[in-house]
Amino acid sequence: MQNDEALAVKVQTEHGETYVRPSEEQLRDLVHRLGGRGDHWLVIQRIPDVPDVFAQVWHERGSDYRLEHRESRERFVAAAVPDATAVTEALLGWARQRGGWDGGFAWSPVEADPPQEVPALAPTVRAEVEDRVRALLRCGYDDRAALAKAAEEYLVDGDSRPVSEAQARELVDRLWLERLDEQAAWEGVTDPERLTAAFRALEASGITARENFTCCRGCGTAEIGAERQDARGFVFFHGQVVEHAAEGHGLALYYGGFDGSEETTAGIGQEVVAALDAAGLSTRWDGSPGTSISVTPLDWRRRLEG
Repeated sequence: MQNDEALAVKVQTEHGETYVRPSEEQLRDLVHRLGGRGDHWLVIQRIPDVPDVFAQVWHERGSDYRLEHRESRERFVAAAVPDATAVTEALLGWARQRGGWDGGFAWSPVEADPPQEVPALAPTVRAEVEDRVRALLRCGYDDRAALAKAAEEYLVDGDSRPVSEAQARELVDRLWLERLDEQAAWEGVTDPERLTAAFRALEASGITARENFTCCRGCGTAEIGAERQDARGFVFFHGQVVEHAAEGHGLALYYGGFDGSEETTAGIGQEVVAALDAAGLSTRWDGSPGTSISVTPLDWRRRLEG
């Protein structure tokens, strides 16, 4: 019997496609199509992503499927599986974290390079970079790769690069796991999830709604038109106000009508406020089309996905 609940995983294919929280049927389709030209493999990671944990499949027509999964840096195993149905059932078990999903397969170790020795960072450098990464983790939008890039580039000054790529990855993985431990204690729906629900409702009503969109208000206003897709108007918030919200303050939303009129802009503002109210969030707005909408008070606990 098929479970209609979305899988808490992200799937990437050789085609360059990414499927976030696919259905069981989507995963079945992806596995069964493997073996065609340019479509030999897929990789699955959990949501939230956990370092060194993933499953993957390789298949060429006329041969067995090679199913691999990694539980940690120390355990990485593979098995030959004869048909797509068995592979799919195994991957569904892995995705649902069902006990015994890996039974019945002849697993063997996968040869992998030993972990790289990573030099320790200078204490002052480590403290500065950790502060920056923790701030980005509180924002909650970046995946591990983006965070590692930010950590590596944060203190670059000309030719001076005090943090290497390997050091950045190691630091980010450690802090990422700390944050996952923190969010495991969160219960119920969080305010960022309410915000996402409101934005989805606005999208469905014909208003382009974008979270963490561009770096600043000017860039967001200049670029939101490219996201239009026949929408009546828009609402967005940018990266700088996300950091403000993550520090314990409110969140400023910018909105407008694509026809440029004050009347349309004010109407879009009213719809945005109504959607936020329906999602359980409080707002401050004077009704003026030239004033941003402030979502406050706001408890910014955005769950990591990766």
